[in-house]
Amino acid sequence: MRRLRNVKIVATLGPASETREVIGALHEAGADVFRLNMSHGSHEEIREKHRIIREIEKETGGAIGILADLQGPKLRVGVFEGDGPTLEEGATFRLDLDEAPGDVNRVCLP
Repeated sequence: MRRLRNVKIVATLGPASETREVIGALHEAGADVFRLNMSHGSHEEIREKHRIIREIEKETGGAIGILADLQGPKLRVGVFEGDGPTLEEGATFRLDLDEAPGDVNRVCLP
C-alpha cells in the first residue's frame, strides 16, 4: 500500500523495537523507512531485522525502505613512548605527521 503524503517517517530500530510485533506496529503507525545502526549488533542480528522488515513488506504489499547507518571514520593516533602521556587540563597537544613515537607534547596522526 502506497501512502499518499509528501514526507517519510524514519524509525530507528534498537533493543526496544526489534521484535516482529513492534516493527509491524511501527509500520502500521506510519513508519516508511527503518534505520539499522550497523555499529550495534552482530551481522546475524542485522540480517534478522532485515528479514522481518521484508516479511512485513510482503504481507502489507507496500515498499518499506531500509536505511543502513554505517559507522563513520575513527581517528587513530600513532604510538607513544612508554605507556603514553597523562595530559593536564588546558595543556596544548599537537597531532602531526611525524611518525616518531609521541610524547606529552605531540603524536602522529597517520
